[in-house]
Amino acid sequence: MATRRSRGDGGLYWSEARQRWIAELTVGYQPNGKRIVRRGSGKTKTEAKDALAELVARSKEGTALASIGPTVETAVRDWLRHGLNGRAPATVDKLTNLAETHVIPSLGARLLLDPKNRNELTADDVDAWLEEKSEVLATRTLQDLRAILRRAINRAAKRTKGSAIRNVVLLCDDLPVGREGRPSKSLTLVQAAAVLDAAEAERSTYGEYTVVSLLTGARTEEARPLHWTEVDLTGKPELDPPVPPHLNVWRSVRVGNDTKTRKSRRSLALSGRAIEALERQRRRQDFKRKVAGDRWREDGLVFSSDVGTQLDAANVRRGFRRLLERAGLNPKDWTPRELRHSFVSLLSDSGLSIEDISRLVGHSDTKVTELVYRHQLRPVIQHGAKAMDTIFPAAEGP
Repeated sequence: MATRRSRGDGGLYWSEARQRWIAELTVGYQPNGKRIVRRGSGKTKTEAKDALAELVARSKEGTALASIGPTVETAVRDWLRHGLNGRAPATVDKLTNLAETHVIPSLGARLLLDPKNRNELTADDVDAWLEEKSEVLATRTLQDLRAILRRAINRAAKRTKGSAIRNVVLLCDDLPVGREGRPSKSLTLVQAAAVLDAAEAERSTYGEYTVVSLLTGARTEEARPLHWTEVDLTGKPELDPPVPPHLNVWRSVRVGNDTKTRKSRRSLALSGRAIEALERQRRRQDFKRKVAGDRWREDGLVFSSDVGTQLDAANVRRGFRRLLERAGLNPKDWTPRELRHSFVSLLSDSGLSIEDISRLVGHSDTKVTELVYRHQLRPVIQHGAKAMDTIFPAAEGP
């Protein structure tokens, strides 16, 4: 009985189509884990055996060292497990999903160090991978993928004793342009008015959240953790100069509750309709607190659930889309973050300067405002609450 060849010795088989014996030897693996195969052939089995022996000799030529070093998959999983300490859970979930979906399936089988130089990750592998992904992913996602791979390899190189691992990602400076992401847009004046009317008519936490977000330009991550201690609905008119009703944006849902940047910590004057929305929300919350009884969790949040806990981002999206439908807009076309874009656009249309708009939205300088909101801005010559009172005046009387 014929014995099976040992691993690494290749194989022989008869090809009916070619009417020849085929010698086949696996010499490595592609980034996605598929085998790299070298073949020879002969009219007779003996000729094919000779061809196979030559393939084996070539593969062993130069070094007898075994391949060493971790694979890309090992490095990436290690980085996901130990290199994301202190990151927000949402960030960890996002990076894990990107790694599991796009990095490991495509490059996971590659070695970070291979003395035989047959299966080692190269800069060309990385470039080809990014080019392939650019056909289906946005440029921003490509940046995230490259960063995941770079950081994972960097961690592996530092932790491998006597490591000769090269971080080939550092050689891949030219990131291909990916597919265009979903562009942000802003509500027109007519659309914004319809959304405000629908939000006020619904008389719900999500309605008041929408009103305040649109009329102040607060980020969704800043509005959800807003505390009543940071809201002043009366101001201090007796001071000179007087302090108007305002809210302080001093925290966000980011790790450590820090705002996005230092300049994101800001105080925003409240327009009349924003004050009315917050007054309704305070009354509504007092009622919800009585109904919930012992189930109420007192965290001092302005926009809370029926038991006082912080609103989830997904629930905010659902509540916002319900309002859009009531306003006659297609809910699938909009996200809560576009309330902020609409704030910028409406203020720009009203004549507020880009410098004032930049301060209101908490940007470090006007360049950021121009870059992020370039579609919402127009050249202007001539402050938030005052402009919003002009655009959306509060109803007179009780």
